[in-house]
Amino acid sequence: MNAAAMGAASTSEGGTGNTSSSVVIAGAGIIGLATAWRLLRQGFDVTVLDAEPVSGATFAAAGMLAPVAEVVWDQPTLYPLMVESGKLYRDFAQAIAEESGHDVGYIENSTFVCAGDAADRQTLSELVELQHDMGMEINRITATEARRAEPALGPGCVGAVDIPGDHQVNPRLLAEALLTILGDRVIRTRAEEVIYASDADPRQAIGLRGTDGNDYLADEVVLAAGLNTADMAGLPENLNLPLRPVYGDVLRLRVPERLQPLVTRTIRGVVQGRPVYIVPRADGTVVLGATSREDDLTGVSAEGVHQLLRDAYRLVPGILDCEIYEMTARARPGSPDDVPMIGRVAPGLTVSTGYFRHGILLTAIGSKLTADVVAGRETDNDPALLSAVNPFRFSD
Repeated sequence: MNAAAMGAASTSEGGTGNTSSSVVIAGAGIIGLATAWRLLRQGFDVTVLDAEPVSGATFAAAGMLAPVAEVVWDQPTLYPLMVESGKLYRDFAQAIAEESGHDVGYIENSTFVCAGDAADRQTLSELVELQHDMGMEINRITATEARRAEPALGPGCVGAVDIPGDHQVNPRLLAEALLTILGDRVIRTRAEEVIYASDADPRQAIGLRGTDGNDYLADEVVLAAGLNTADMAGLPENLNLPLRPVYGDVLRLRVPERLQPLVTRTIRGVVQGRPVYIVPRADGTVVLGATSREDDLTGVSAEGVHQLLRDAYRLVPGILDCEIYEMTARARPGSPDDVPMIGRVAPGLTVSTGYFRHGILLTAIGSKLTADVVAGRETDNDPALLSAVNPFRFSD
């Protein structure tokens, strides 16, 4: 049996409400790892349980940090979270890079959003109006101006906007840096059950049971296991976590030397109403994605691959001269309103899940909110943000 050390935790990130000293976290995706890192910096003795760290949605993600480009209609509680996380990201990424000694692929290039036909141009124009009404920085440019800046754009681009504040990070490099910092605190076993104190009323969470047969005891327990969070044994009976799998097909391609760089900034597109994006990496590769499907196909969809290549070709014809070296499909944990569920659900027990397609972008704010809950400092945050992510909002 593994037991976390007891004692007073430091409060190096501010606040004085923390009296716990140890935490065990289920899930070593980007949310679990970033939360662990924040708590480690605050003096907690941290343990993270995951049989296959960084093998889920984090592994597939392209890493667009696009609080402006991701804005769509009818998601008013999601926008503030995206914007706030975008503001935090530079310092968040820089701190992890410095502490780990690893590059995390944070690049502050702008994003072009391109239209594939006249109807798409109208859709893009209407979305720009919404973004302007929300006070977001976005600049209309002509297709000619877009092609001048990005010569690989073809005649299929009939209109565009430039979003200077939408950047990117490499999720795999970011996760690798976090794993380096956490070291042997990440244990390769899956958490399967929440453990409670037998004599506590109400029930007090005191650890997690792993599939390796060990009990990992701690003062605080965090469930950040994506879709698996809802299947954890021992969840409070009054808690409903209606998570659904939303699959995304993603391609990674090598760009021939003669075409490098294929593009110098993220190219997002709307092609006959379908979203597509091309994200350039510093190593000369590009990430092409992503479909969004809710079906029973857990592997890569042939239709999805065809759609991505067809739509990307309309905007950037040179994509067909590239070499596909990886095709990936992963399930992202979606909530009914596509907003995460973050908060304390029982004494000693906190959940952080339901990040849908925005897990990488929302990591900066999601890990902060989760760590603040664990440390007893959630009231340091905007009450509107806390209300938006209330994990009981779907419970009776």
